[in-house]
Amino acid sequence: MLDQLLTSVRAGRSQVLVVRGEAGVGKSALLEHLVRSASGFRVARAAGHEYEMELAYAGLHPLCAPLLDLRERLPGPQRDAVAAAFGLSAAPAPDRFVVGLGVLGLLSAVAEERPLLWVVDDAQWLDKTSALTLAFVARRLLAEPVGLVFAVREPSNLAEVTGLPELVVGGLGDDDARALLDSALPGRLDELVRDRIVAESGGNPLALLELPRGLTPAELAGGFGVLDATPLANRIEQSFLRRLDSLPDDTRRLLLTAAAEPVGDVALLWRAAARLGLGADAAAPAQSAGLVDLRGRVRFRHPLVRSAIYGTATLPERERVHHALAEATDPDVDPDRRAWHRAHATTMPDEDIATELELSAGRAARRGGLAAAAAFLERAAELTPDPARRGRRALAAARAKVDSGAPDAADKLLAVAEMCPLDDLQRARLARLRAQIAFALRRGSDSPPLLLDAADRLAPLDGDAAREAYLEALGAAIFAGRLNDRVGPAEVATAARDAPRARQPPRPIDLLLDGLTTRYTDGYVAGVAPLRRALTAFGPDAGGDHDELMRWFWLPWLVAGDLWDDETWYGLATRAVRLCRDAGALVVLPLALGYRAVVHLHAGEFEPAASLVDESDAITEATGNAPAKYASLLLAVWRGVETESLAALNWGLGNATARGEGRGIGGYGYTSAVLYNGLGRYGDALAGARSACEYDDLGILGFALVELIEAAARSGAHEEAAAALRRLEERTGAAGTDWALGVQARSTALLSDGAAAESCYREAIDRLAHSRIAVHLARAHLVYGEWLRRENRRVDAREQLRTAHDMFTRTRAEAFAERARRELLATGGTARRRTVDTRDALTPQEGQIARLAREGLSNPEIGAQLFISPRTVQYHLGKVFAKLEITSRGQLNRLPLSGLDPT
Repeated sequence: MLDQLLTSVRAGRSQVLVVRGEAGVGKSALLEHLVRSASGFRVARAAGHEYEMELAYAGLHPLCAPLLDLRERLPGPQRDAVAAAFGLSAAPAPDRFVVGLGVLGLLSAVAEERPLLWVVDDAQWLDKTSALTLAFVARRLLAEPVGLVFAVREPSNLAEVTGLPELVVGGLGDDDARALLDSALPGRLDELVRDRIVAESGGNPLALLELPRGLTPAELAGGFGVLDATPLANRIEQSFLRRLDSLPDDTRRLLLTAAAEPVGDVALLWRAAARLGLGADAAAPAQSAGLVDLRGRVRFRHPLVRSAIYGTATLPERERVHHALAEATDPDVDPDRRAWHRAHATTMPDEDIATELELSAGRAARRGGLAAAAAFLERAAELTPDPARRGRRALAAARAKVDSGAPDAADKLLAVAEMCPLDDLQRARLARLRAQIAFALRRGSDSPPLLLDAADRLAPLDGDAAREAYLEALGAAIFAGRLNDRVGPAEVATAARDAPRARQPPRPIDLLLDGLTTRYTDGYVAGVAPLRRALTAFGPDAGGDHDELMRWFWLPWLVAGDLWDDETWYGLATRAVRLCRDAGALVVLPLALGYRAVVHLHAGEFEPAASLVDESDAITEATGNAPAKYASLLLAVWRGVETESLAALNWGLGNATARGEGRGIGGYGYTSAVLYNGLGRYGDALAGARSACEYDDLGILGFALVELIEAAARSGAHEEAAAALRRLEERTGAAGTDWALGVQARSTALLSDGAAAESCYREAIDRLAHSRIAVHLARAHLVYGEWLRRENRRVDAREQLRTAHDMFTRTRAEAFAERARRELLATGGTARRRTVDTRDALTPQEGQIARLAREGLSNPEIGAQLFISPRTVQYHLGKVFAKLEITSRGQLNRLPLSGLDPT
């Protein structure tokens, strides 16, 4: 398999492989074979180390350091992110996924010259940031001559490589195990002893070589040993330790020093050894025993040797070698590693070391190493003698733990901070952080009261922070929705009325808080004007803080939908996607892509919506974030794919209920109503719409009322439909947009007769034609045509129904198209089913790349937008040209956009 991997890479096809197996099974030997066989390749190697797991980019640095001179070839954001991550600039902390894209660009650049092979041993001990970055890169490789091979111990908790191609390395068969054992021992071995060793080893080669070393001659001869039940890795370590016992004290101390310093810098090791009074002769016994190789770099025979040496040393012994290593490390060249060694050289409080660690935390945070910053701060808090400073540092460490995605660890640090003397502001910040952790972990009804309490505490101390906390509490209450029986949006809004006044000029989030407060205390109509001011503040003409928009865009986007403001709805989603792309904010980009997909969908652009959904799914798979599934569900129900829709609905409803996401219940009720109205199953649609309309979910209730009115009108529930229409008119009348008044007119027409109905149908079509909401325009043509048929005006009905059928067919809204087709047949008209030859159709990604190329973007620009390498862009463009029977990018401009749609 490894030889085939090299063959594929030489042919220009990227290959990724995870070599998985227990300690000692031979993974490292296979990697050595791979490296020896990689003639003509540029090879870089790295290994994870237990003691570096908290140091950001420690595992990635040896792979990337030789390539950093190529960073000038990268687009600006990627170049800056790579420079910041590896300490080459003092730029703000980069998003780790922009670093990942920069690393992908470096790989692509170097692979233009010759094939590249990256080999990572002991990947289970990589620092979190390196592991995430490498996994991201591994999932984005396609058309580069690059091989990326990880070796991972089994069992392993390295979730980042889950789903990548694997080579599982098992133990040797019995015959091979016996042959290896015989080759390693002089003389004959008792058959019973040999069978026992083979059985104990499970075919593990290192165990076969090491376990016999712990047996006495009598045991080897007669098999009198007792079977050891300890884990195999421990027994191998014990065999190494028995060999260490025979070594001189100075040699063992030198090995411990080497084990405590995972960089493998021989010069550093000897500087530290000199401080410990160790001479060059201390190394000879260990090298003769085959335990360590000090030529060029420090390399232990096996990682289990390192862990055995370090794990069995006493605490005072470890402290002495860490102190020597700290003294031997240049504070100007590597201040962070020096601080880390100093921190492990003592268990006593030490303010100097704590201060040094705090400075290291700041540098780590600026490089984007949030996990490293949290680790430095956590250790700094442990070593801080002054209780007040300890509390401040523990609180800062907890904040860093939350930012790095470790809320459980943050909770423990908050408990430490609580035991320290904190001032009122610090205690208020602690309460807010604890509430944010609760929301991150559970997203249930316990979060809004905690966030509200934190906001109340902050109010007299920090006005800006208090207003942010009130908005967080309001967002959490909106999220919890009907499942929140303690503090709902109205209760939070009532409390927020007493929040400190906003600074002048107010921030967009200040206007948003004021608008939502008005909406939930004085009602929908009263909230329209202040919420419009807030939406304007989030608009492109207002400028504003980009980070603030990326953090909060989900809430004003929901508000825009709630106000039927399709222009702002479109603008916010488009701007959020662009900002998230430019910043490489892959944590929130999938959500922005989902919102933009929903906007495309309502504009009748189902294929671009599907492309964005696919891109969102690809990013969440690469990053390991929770998938954003609402857009894909909405696309499925508008397409009318019942089986797919029901599976997603059932899963989503159960998932939302389990998480305490009450708003999700309203969303799934609404989407089921859309599905069944399309299928003409109005009773089922009515049930879904009723569920959605039981609670005022922001951005859902108005849409659900439209579905309820149609379903109730078609089911004969006219009083229920009329009541729903009155609720709808209050909202749409206050909103006053063409979208709002268009769906109001259509809903009114469904409950009207004669000339009044026809006037409303025509108004609906006219208003919706002036909006971006093409799917509801098509539905207005549909229900108008259905009404005309019932009025026995068949010719007029055919015109409306054929228009509806054509619109639904173009967008692939199959259920609504079929409903229009049946009605058209009932008028005596005909409708052709759309057929598509999909043999040479573009895939969603190919269609997206073709559209971007048509707009004039270069391959690097397209790659930066889609988080793939320029070489992969060129690979896809080659397939696009072949399918479209063209030969250049310029010819794309002569094709209609519809010709670039995937199937």
